[in-house]
Amino acid sequence: MPKKLKASEMNKCIGCFTCMNICSIVNKQNHSLSKSAIKVRTSGGMTGRFVAVVCIACKDPACMEACPSGALEKLPGGGVILKPEKCIGCRKCEKACIMQAVFFDEETNTPIICRHCGSCARFCPHQCLNMMEVSAE
Repeated sequence: MPKKLKASEMNKCIGCFTCMNICSIVNKQNHSLSKSAIKVRTSGGMTGRFVAVVCIACKDPACMEACPSGALEKLPGGGVILKPEKCIGCRKCEKACIMQAVFFDEETNTPIICRHCGSCARFCPHQCLNMMEVSAE
């Protein structure tokens, strides 16, 4: 059964950015936080809680609909996967995402989109992130 990432326990987040680092390492073979498909930010300055900006695995992804080259393909259970060889770097997917969870890699001229691999959840020291089973419709 397919799974999707859920940031359901962000009240426990201490802002260590382990999730962002592991995402960059596993998916981009890079240690830069800018290459991560998950972004952890504060909700209001130094005293605000931490929030995670991440793909919510839409059943009908607007990012995929906006892509003129067919570079984004729907995953079972929701969300998309990038076919980088088809991407033309137009950034329409980035603008179409309702969660603002499509980030852009200026070096490769391609979007960075969560593929719901679960690496960030496995390495989160406080279990702020988890993988939830979803139907494959």
